[in-house]
Amino acid sequence: MNAYNTASDVANPSTGHSLADIPAHDPFIVADKTTETYYLYTGGGPRIHGMDRYGVLVYKSKDLSRWEGPYVVFEIPDGIWANPKHGTWAPEVHAYNGRYYLFVTLHNNDKKLEGEGNGGYPLQWRGSVIAVSDSLEGPFEIIKRDAPVPPEEHMTLDGSLYIDEEGKPWMVYCHEWVQTADGTVEAVRLTDDLSDRASDPIHLFYGSDAPWDNGEHKEGGAPSVYVTDGCQLYRTKENRLIMLWSTYDKGSYVQTIARSATGKLEGPWEQLEPLVFDDSGHGMFFQTFDGEWKLILHSPFKMPDSRCKLYDAVDDGDSFRIK
Repeated sequence: MNAYNTASDVANPSTGHSLADIPAHDPFIVADKTTETYYLYTGGGPRIHGMDRYGVLVYKSKDLSRWEGPYVVFEIPDGIWANPKHGTWAPEVHAYNGRYYLFVTLHNNDKKLEGEGNGGYPLQWRGSVIAVSDSLEGPFEIIKRDAPVPPEEHMTLDGSLYIDEEGKPWMVYCHEWVQTADGTVEAVRLTDDLSDRASDPIHLFYGSDAPWDNGEHKEGGAPSVYVTDGCQLYRTKENRLIMLWSTYDKGSYVQTIARSATGKLEGPWEQLEPLVFDDSGHGMFFQTFDGEWKLILHSPFKMPDSRCKLYDAVDDGDSFRIK
């Protein structure tokens, strides 16, 4: 199969790509100070990238303008709970205890869950796994192979690593509106080696907690649905705990933000105004090698048209804002 364009051809990685060239969803950047290289991670698969199975790609850059790649850092292996033909969503890579950990959402559309899904979607196995490597360039190997890290009876996505004030690791993730109607953001404690969850889920907030009407209202008495996507946590310079997450406003994807009133993961969480509108979302913050904050997200939502967009951001101590 031919790749979508040269910037998505995993068989022939090349240099000189701009972000406008790269089809990408759920972008995640690691700024590696040792090599002064930016690593951009996104999902890869057969339709756009000519791969035999779904996986995770990385692009590399020295200046955030010219990118080299794509390189395959992870492919869904045989013999695990997920189906290699059913997708990889929301890859993130985190440094932890001297190694690199990939958080990525996998699927098995053939493993059904009980009940009926909202919006006409079936209930099936979906959840985040953790894989490990000694290198930012992989290969990453899954740690827990028989089930997702969140409870397998829950349809979940977009797992992210959070280290609490006591140094304990958590996975923060979204519980699908397809299963709950009102999507949530939840968290589970992880074992110290990130091999599995070490607690039951705790509830952080509902999608409907947004201060605007972000629901999709169904006809015929069906419940309204509220989307939660792309949860990421950060500390400001004044130690306020901030969460990026994505939902909808007037039917259009938005990048929004929340803040913990206590500074702790348990919250309560107050919802702030969206940062970016116009069919944009699932972003993350990172700092450049000059110490400047940036927000990267994807827009529009639909692939293969989706592209990464960069925004200048400011840590004002109380929250983050876009310049």
